[in-house]
Amino acid sequence: MQGAGNDFVMLDETRAPLGLTTAQYRFLADRHFGVGADQILSVRPAPQDAAEDIDFEYVIHNADGGEVEQCGNGARCFVRFVREQGLTTKDAVKVKTLGGVIEPRMQADGRVTVDMGVPVFELARIPFDAAGLTPQAADSWQKWPLALEGRAHAAPVLIAVLSMGNPHAVQLVEDVDTAEVAQTGPLIENHRRFVRRVNAGFMQVVSRSQIRLRVHERGAGETLACGTGACAAVVTGIRWGLLDTRVDVLTRGGQLTIEWSGQLDAPVMMTGPATTVFESEIEIP
Repeated sequence: MQGAGNDFVMLDETRAPLGLTTAQYRFLADRHFGVGADQILSVRPAPQDAAEDIDFEYVIHNADGGEVEQCGNGARCFVRFVREQGLTTKDAVKVKTLGGVIEPRMQADGRVTVDMGVPVFELARIPFDAAGLTPQAADSWQKWPLALEGRAHAAPVLIAVLSMGNPHAVQLVEDVDTAEVAQTGPLIENHRRFVRRVNAGFMQVVSRSQIRLRVHERGAGETLACGTGACAAVVTGIRWGLLDTRVDVLTRGGQLTIEWSGQLDAPVMMTGPATTVFESEIEIP
């Protein structure tokens, strides 16, 4: 499946766990020897200790085989998958993830809206080590200076630090087409101040209701779209005073629409496409 070009292998584990290893997840994600995907998404029954209204558990592995907390584009594919596979008849399902509970909902036009939860700004929860750093004021929020390894003579990158169920570092760029995503994305992802690594977002503001975005994702590299990255970028732009409360995010894979009131305890809503590409079987070594 794919959502705005962010592509996934979907696995139905509702009848029994597959018990895949890290190497087997990497095999599935490999675009030459496996199926090829940015992430592997597993659909599992609601855990026994979950609340009664939880329908499923949603487990996410990146292309490098590591498990991560959240994937917004994958969440849209998740609800379409469980509907198409006859696992539910609901238009909206409540899903437990490592990063919290989300509720993707099918819309009449075929797109999917997901309540992505409330943004997290507490540095310890992201987590981000800000010891020794002095943030710059940015409207009602701040920008953190991040010195990149191997670029001692370059100015620090100014980033917003937040979590949308997974950690994000968002920076403002003049033009996403010329932004050094391939060069600086891995340096930000693996920076020592992010003890669990981080997704690096590069945001270009087109207008108060539109941005362009590229994201270098943890364990996957640059993807054609990143749902949580789009949410993080819009939240950043709103808190920096650059964006309105409803923003179209143009990624290389398609358009997502993000809505956030700006209230710190309000959830972020994301709407976008979810498409089944093919179904198949594969022998896993």
